[in-house]
Amino acid sequence: MAGGSSGGRTPSETGKPPPRVLITDAAADLLRRLQNRHGPVMFHQSGGCCDGSSPMCFPEGEFIVGDRDVLLGVLNGAPVWISGPQFEVWKHTQVTIDVVPGRGGGFSLEAPEGVRFLIRGRVFTAEEMELLATSPPVTGADRD
Repeated sequence: MAGGSSGGRTPSETGKPPPRVLITDAAADLLRRLQNRHGPVMFHQSGGCCDGSSPMCFPEGEFIVGDRDVLLGVLNGAPVWISGPQFEVWKHTQVTIDVVPGRGGGFSLEAPEGVRFLIRGRVFTAEEMELLATSPPVTGADRD
C-alpha cells in the first residue's frame, strides 16, 4: 500500500495522527498514468446519490472545492477532498483509495480505462481518534 507510511510504527509510537487517506499500489499506478496524461489532478468524494463510494478524479482546478469541503490528504501530489457532510459521517474512518474493474462516474478521468476508483475504509481506533483531534483537517474555507 502506498502513501502515509510511518515505517510500520503505530500512532502511539510516532506521536503523530494517522493519515486520513491512503492509496493502494494499483490505484497509485493508475493515478500516475492519469497525471502523466492530464497533468495535476485531484479527487473529490461527494457522497451524492450518483457516485456512492467512488471518488471522482478531475484535472486540478476543474472542480470547485467548496468552503465546507475537507482535505483528507494529498496522495502523490493529488489532493483528496470530501464534502463536509460526508466527512461528518466518515470522520472516524481511514479512507483508502483503490481501483477495481468496471465503469465509474462518467466525469471521472479513469472512466475510459475500464476501471474505477473505489473507497475502502477502516475505523480509526480510540487512540488514533485522540491523535486526530489534535490536528483538525483543512477545509475549503481555509485555502488562500
